[in-house]
Amino acid sequence: MMNTVLAKLALTVGGSDKGRKTIAWVLAAVLSPLILITAVLCSLASGGAEHNNTTVKACFYGPNYTEKVPSEFRSHVSKMREAFSLLDSAIAAANSSEDSTGSLDPTMVKAVFFALCFGEDAPTRRAAGKFVDCFYSEQELTREVERVDENGETVTETETYIAITPLSLSDAYINLSTELGREISDEDKDNIRHIYTMIAGPMGVENYTGAYEVGGQKSVEIDLSTFSDPSTKNAHDLAAYAINAWQSGWGYVWGTYGQIMTEELFASKLQQYPEGVGSYADFIQANWVGGRTADCVGLIKGYGWLDAETLELRYGTNGMPDVGANQMYYNATVSGTIDTMPDTPGLAVWHDGHIGVYIGSGEVIEAMGTKYGVVKTQLEGRGWTHWLQVPYISYD
Repeated sequence: MMNTVLAKLALTVGGSDKGRKTIAWVLAAVLSPLILITAVLCSLASGGAEHNNTTVKACFYGPNYTEKVPSEFRSHVSKMREAFSLLDSAIAAANSSEDSTGSLDPTMVKAVFFALCFGEDAPTRRAAGKFVDCFYSEQELTREVERVDENGETVTETETYIAITPLSLSDAYINLSTELGREISDEDKDNIRHIYTMIAGPMGVENYTGAYEVGGQKSVEIDLSTFSDPSTKNAHDLAAYAINAWQSGWGYVWGTYGQIMTEELFASKLQQYPEGVGSYADFIQANWVGGRTADCVGLIKGYGWLDAETLELRYGTNGMPDVGANQMYYNATVSGTIDTMPDTPGLAVWHDGHIGVYIGSGEVIEAMGTKYGVVKTQLEGRGWTHWLQVPYISYD
């Protein structure tokens, strides 16, 4: 069957340079997942690297096939996307604990799974859960809680609960080696690093030389006074939320979405991202600890997860999934190039690896990077390539 498919493919596209490149790509994809993953990450001079980058994106963002791609390869991508769905469910369950310190990074977990498991059958729900278990530790703790007893009196009781803490990637690799019964090699780790960067983008802007405007004094208050309808998730209030974050001097820490950067959360993120956060540890300690922080897409997700009654940020609620900037763009059903953008506050603006919130009058609020925090910039000249209506938010 495999030979028949490849023979048909050769007859269809083998008569041109482009066709021969397509055959090489499909051979790598169908015959050896390891070759595919390696090829994805190599900076080849031919079109093969672009084809294979597209393969990674097809698994994360959804496929866009041509008729020349054989069904066996489509099946590999379909199984990977099925696995991603199971992993997302397990990650959401782990992250839903209100007593957890930090949260798992879905893109990282899926990048690891892709690099180690592409080409295999989709896991069972239980197997997906055990894979995700490798990325965090559990601790049984106790706390004092009050309740009203049968006599109507308030009593204090000791309650036991489980808190999770995300592990560093190096610790997760140790767990995965045991779970999978194989060593996580240096080549695996390089593949994972490249796939993660391809999907998640850079960890903020390093050195920006353009104009930007910093916000006000640090404040942890979330002000809803300018919201039009706190009971819904809508474009106007997304813009108002972003403006409040800017006016309140929010900082930037990778992997956060508007939480107060406590010492405990900082320690958790430092362990989880020893490079992306650890490289700026002194700066974060001096400037952002004690205030609220977000990364670029976390600024938008935080609004989606805001409970307007309690003013708590409740992970994964209100239909807003935990996605990166690129996946938020690819999930959008209404979008366009930046030159076609309507003047609608609450639209998002995007370029590969970064996203911001348009607030009207040619201005954007963005969580720019660790050294900048949440800032205001001009839409024009900032390098945005596309605009989008944020999925899960109303633009009526």
